[in-house]
Amino acid sequence: MARSLNKVMLIGHLGRDPEMRYTPGGDPVVNFSIATSRTWTDQGTNERREATEWHNIVAWRRLAETCQRYLRKGSLVYIEGRLETRSWDDRETGKKNYRTEVIADEMNMLDSRPEGQEGSDSQEERTTTARRPSASPASRDGGREGARDRSHLRPVGGASDGADDDRHMDLDDTPF
Repeated sequence: MARSLNKVMLIGHLGRDPEMRYTPGGDPVVNFSIATSRTWTDQGTNERREATEWHNIVAWRRLAETCQRYLRKGSLVYIEGRLETRSWDDRETGKKNYRTEVIADEMNMLDSRPEGQEGSDSQEERTTTARRPSASPASRDGGREGARDRSHLRPVGGASDGADDDRHMDLDDTPF
């Protein structure tokens, strides 16, 4: 059986504040970029070099709201998700454009809390995860009342093959 994997894990600094938008159905979606850098020593000149790569991040629903609430330009953040490339035709030129994005499933803030942001927000509230549940919400909650209402995620733009239509928002785990 052939297997495939589409998983991205990044640690980087936000290049801009998250931009919140809403779908026609009222679902929040946030976009932002993060920068990752690598350094090395040039073997020919023995000079230290650095290269920065920018990544476009998209988060949906509760994760989007958490990103909007807590992240700011310069924040150090861990993002876990999957790559998705969407395409569209430019209206003026007719040229086909492509954009590859990381669809975030998990976010963890790695900065210490900035001064002046004291409050009762726990680390659990400041860390949001979207995970594929192993069972229905009621069975994961042991059948107890009060199981969390979990909204479905859907990919940004383009057609979906339906493989991720059963993704749910959750706050169960942190990546570290």
